[in-house]
Amino acid sequence: MGSIALVEVHALIRAAQSGEEEAIASIYQTYSQAIYRYIAYRVPVDEAEDLTAEVFINVVKGLSGYRISEAPFEAWLYRIARARVADYHRQYTRHATGELLESTPACDPLPEEQMLMKQETGELRTAMKKLSNEQQDILVLRFVNHHSHEEVAHIMNKSVTAVKTIQHRALRQLASLLGAKKQGHYYLRGRHEQPAMFAT
Repeated sequence: MGSIALVEVHALIRAAQSGEEEAIASIYQTYSQAIYRYIAYRVPVDEAEDLTAEVFINVVKGLSGYRISEAPFEAWLYRIARARVADYHRQYTRHATGELLESTPACDPLPEEQMLMKQETGELRTAMKKLSNEQQDILVLRFVNHHSHEEVAHIMNKSVTAVKTIQHRALRQLASLLGAKKQGHYYLRGRHEQPAMFAT
């Protein structure tokens, strides 16, 4: 997601709410990449583009009722995306796991992301599916989209402490599912912390 100041976000929202097409397009250009990446990690990749489009259709429909507050605008977008992903899984409870996301839209990926993408094997995705939806959301937001604990707390409507606790348990459970002791040291890490080792 491109860097945009809070005051610019608020101005963009107000312009979009007044019906300015350029502002609506700017919202899509600014946030669609992050939303796509979140969705592509939660559903088969060949479904992600259509679901992302549906999310932003819902965003446009809901803009008139959105109220600017201390919560980040992005948190509202993620909640819409989470709801659409949940709807997808309710509608298609039996679908092929599909191929992993092999690439993301060009955004000068961080070293952490490059490391994560190398680790994204079928085994990892299968293991991720065994975690709760909440745990999956937090791991994707933290280690795929590189949000801080504070940002994830806003998105998930939880405390920072709760996010850290869920993340820790999810990583340990994922390590157990992957059999990290036998297969080597897998790890994930965010922008603001030391590597979180899967192996104990």
